[in-house]
Amino acid sequence: MRLVIVDDDPLVRMGLRAILGSEPGWDVVGEAGDGDEAVAIVKELVPDVVLMDVRMPGTDGLTATRELSAAGITTKVLVLTTFEVDEYVFEAMRAGAAGFVLKRVPPAELIEAVRIVAAGESLLFPASTRAVIERFAAQPAPAPDLAELTDREADVLRELARGRSNQEIAAALFVSVQTVKSHVASILTKLGVRDRTQAVIVAYESGFVQPGEATT
Repeated sequence: MRLVIVDDDPLVRMGLRAILGSEPGWDVVGEAGDGDEAVAIVKELVPDVVLMDVRMPGTDGLTATRELSAAGITTKVLVLTTFEVDEYVFEAMRAGAAGFVLKRVPPAELIEAVRIVAAGESLLFPASTRAVIERFAAQPAPAPDLAELTDREADVLRELARGRSNQEIAAALFVSVQTVKSHVASILTKLGVRDRTQAVIVAYESGFVQPGEATT
């Protein structure tokens, strides 16, 4: 696992490096103190995951995430924030971030968050994440036609909105994990989105999933 840490506070970067660099097989290959540096270093190194602070002087993490997404960079963006409900977080996820994690989480939760996004899944299991999506997707926006989804794909999308992993979805729908992966891939293609987080945002913005509906 190759990682890049982006935060304007050197002490925060030092702490994150100490935590993440202690994991076997993980290597913090670079650091950046603002969005411009982040874009440059991620484009150069193409790490597996970048931990991106949102609020930084100059170019912020939101703009940097947009630029990386527009450039087609495959690196997963895990947003770091001090606030549980932050409009910047939703916009960052809309721009292509795979999820977000609070800076104050215990080290074990931070490590698990990195593992989740590196594996290609969205970090949607915290209730606070769903709250962010629900709050800022309250007003419907133009979205792809979800009518193209099959009934089973629609079921899978609802489970994604609950923040469930492939294994959890498979258990809930009584299918194999590989079948779930195939459905997820088809959903992403039909909706024209890059990852699971984007699919969930489309589900909320289009009204396919209503705020509060996917919290059980």
